[in-house]
Amino acid sequence: MPVARIASINLECPDPVVLAGFWAALLGGEVAVETPDFCAVKVDSIYLGAVRVQGYLPPTWPSAERSQQLHLDLAVEDLDAAEEEALRLGATKEPEQPSPERSRVLRDPAGHPFCLRA
Repeated sequence: MPVARIASINLECPDPVVLAGFWAALLGGEVAVETPDFCAVKVDSIYLGAVRVQGYLPPTWPSAERSQQLHLDLAVEDLDAAEEEALRLGATKEPEQPSPERSRVLRDPAGHPFCLRA
């Protein structure tokens, strides 16, 4: 029996409300907690939190100047359709795409890199 389970993953950002709205829409979750400094999106049995940090600077990728520390890989059925929807919701596409036939590297509205994977 495991000693622990993942309850949440928290992302630093300048605006938790905006970031939580993006992730709730992209993942089909719901914003379960919303304050100006912290929001949490419930997706199945896990929460994705957005935490306000003054002076937040997004990771630099692929440069290691400000490393990613963590990024999310999201499984999708249709890579092109998922990319289109993520962009419509406010994601941006990275110019460098190491394997565009299998995955797409995007950034959420706070600049966190994430991958859509077919």
